[in-house]
Amino acid sequence: MLFTTLLLLILSIFAANKATQLVYSQNCRELHRRSRRMIIRMFALTVSAVVMGFTVAFLIRDYAAIYWQDRLAALILLILLPVALLWARALPVLRKIRRKTKNMQDAANTPVEAALRGLAADPGLVVPFQMAAVGAGTALYFALVPPVPFRTLDVALPILVYGIAWAALWSRQERRSLAAGNPAWVAERRATRALKGLALLGAAAVIAGAGIFAGLANSRWPAELNMMAGTPDFGGGTAIMHSHGDGGAVAVSAARPEPLTSVTQLTGPRTGEPDRRFVLTAQDAVLTMASGKKVQAWTYNAEGPGPELRMKHGDLVEVTLANKDIEAGVTIHWHGLDVPNAEDGVAGATQNAVMPGETHTYRFRAEQTGTFWYHTHQESKTGVDKGLFGPLIVDPAEPESNSDAKSDLAAVHSSPPVPEEDITVMTHVWDDVGFAIGNHDGVQQRSIAPGTPVRMRFINTDDWVRQKYSLVGTDFRVTTIDGVALNKPDLLQDTHLEITTGGRMEATFIMPETPVFMSVNNSKKLGILITPLNSNSGSAPASVASTDFSIDAAIPEIPQTKAFDPASYGESAETPFDANSSFDRDFTMILDNKMGFFNGTLDMLYTLNGEVAPNTPMYMVREGDLVKTTIINRGSVDHPMHLHGHHLLVLTKNGKPISGSPWWSDTLDVLPGDTYEVAFRADNPGIWMDHCHNLVHAKAGMTMHLMYEGVVTPYTMGTQSGNHPE
Repeated sequence: MLFTTLLLLILSIFAANKATQLVYSQNCRELHRRSRRMIIRMFALTVSAVVMGFTVAFLIRDYAAIYWQDRLAALILLILLPVALLWARALPVLRKIRRKTKNMQDAANTPVEAALRGLAADPGLVVPFQMAAVGAGTALYFALVPPVPFRTLDVALPILVYGIAWAALWSRQERRSLAAGNPAWVAERRATRALKGLALLGAAAVIAGAGIFAGLANSRWPAELNMMAGTPDFGGGTAIMHSHGDGGAVAVSAARPEPLTSVTQLTGPRTGEPDRRFVLTAQDAVLTMASGKKVQAWTYNAEGPGPELRMKHGDLVEVTLANKDIEAGVTIHWHGLDVPNAEDGVAGATQNAVMPGETHTYRFRAEQTGTFWYHTHQESKTGVDKGLFGPLIVDPAEPESNSDAKSDLAAVHSSPPVPEEDITVMTHVWDDVGFAIGNHDGVQQRSIAPGTPVRMRFINTDDWVRQKYSLVGTDFRVTTIDGVALNKPDLLQDTHLEITTGGRMEATFIMPETPVFMSVNNSKKLGILITPLNSNSGSAPASVASTDFSIDAAIPEIPQTKAFDPASYGESAETPFDANSSFDRDFTMILDNKMGFFNGTLDMLYTLNGEVAPNTPMYMVREGDLVKTTIINRGSVDHPMHLHGHHLLVLTKNGKPISGSPWWSDTLDVLPGDTYEVAFRADNPGIWMDHCHNLVHAKAGMTMHLMYEGVVTPYTMGTQSGNHPE
């Protein structure tokens, strides 16, 4: 649609320019030839408009109105109306000119009479071509800055300018048509039209330049900004207490007069001996990959990835973060682990960034089991790219510990422990190295005894990479998504797992007596080869690792595979709520692209409800609310949407209910054209980021936040704050 609109704009500008020059034809032969070419150009514009019409028709056939209603309006008003006038008004005039000039004797030397010049300058001929260009330009503006969500002023102002242009051009062309019979006027205009055109272009450039300069200046982030400064969205529910971030709160619900709560009060247990204690030191270090390649990285504990943090469900965990020399500052965010708000590790929202020489201690109880990961949430795009991340595994506790569940989700997190081989597959793209599993940038080899249960934990850390993982040589089950167990998972074969940035899955299988290969992106150059452990090895360990084993010949052929579909996998089961529940809040989140300004730049932006941070909305909730969100991706790229502090139950995908196991997610990959309905219980008070985990998008403003009633933060972000959460 964007390409077709741009093509139509180019064609219509060229045609409009030629239409205005028709009156300056030197003789009747030239006028006859030019009028024929104008008819050809009219057909070209019509074909382009028809192609656009088919594009919109396909959108209407396959998608909901939110995807096409603005495009349909632009097509009818801005494209089809001028094209219709070309056929109704311009074509009859062009045919009349051609009839009058066709049979003239010695047409090359026959001057164009006044009546013919008046026809060549007729508004009905020229203005439709001009308005085709103005309409295509306005349609391009709406394509680059889509009026979604609909706001009257955003739509009315360009349409008003479009209407004024119609009137102004028609009035101007009427005067030109009357003056065209004067040979002196024609000669003067012929001589000066180039100069006037340059002057017009110069004036337009000055106006556009001034607008761009003002837009760049006004979009710059302030020195300090409170995350609560956005516009509240109550999701159709009762308006509730919120803060503007200036230290004061606006009490819009007299029924809830409770005092404000700072995020600093929403901590994990402050007392008690921790069951697990870790120290992570952020530092610049040189990492050595398995191939011997060196990487200059930012690390936790000089390891890449950082050390695996392993704990059990219900454990009280204490992690001390020390920053040795990362000048940009660091934090730790526990991706997918729903900790109390003060422990979430988001600079500018729940804490200040930890600068060199400083420390910060996190304490929380591990209330879920499964596969998670941790990473910095200060300048996240750069920090994660350079290595500030690591795996986090929560194993099931003993059965008696499972009764400590406190939320709707806790009951589905735990699963009984089983003796098994446990392999973490954490993929990353390292500078100057490329794809690797941890620090292995080739094929690893492991040996496991046949009959041993094997669990593979897949974690995709890469920015804007939808990673593909294939298990060859065995059937398997996908047992968890984003740390939540699936109900009665089916056996799968010739199926690959496609995991978005920040997403996780676990797959289990029984080790066969033949090799198994886990391939990344269907490559034989990156993966893990598992060979059956020789039964004669006596007391050899159940699993050994080696990097100097010649394994190329042992890698099985990789078959054609289909993508795993969580929407129809496993069996349905009872959930705390479903699509038929009564929701307290119902939000709509529209993911899209637009041309605009962000922090001193002009670029194609990735938007949330038409805005980029800090102008994105705050989704306001009250503790205990049942919340539904409809996520719609009108844009051109995928967006893995990550809500901190909560897991989302996926209700529907593209209008169809989820038919398999209950599907809970904390990082939901929303592809172009996808519409999801998701829901969660607001049971974790705080101020929580909600952002695209393609961190380059988050850095460019694709962030917003979920805000609980009466919760405030003393922390700020901004150019001079030292906090850059992204």
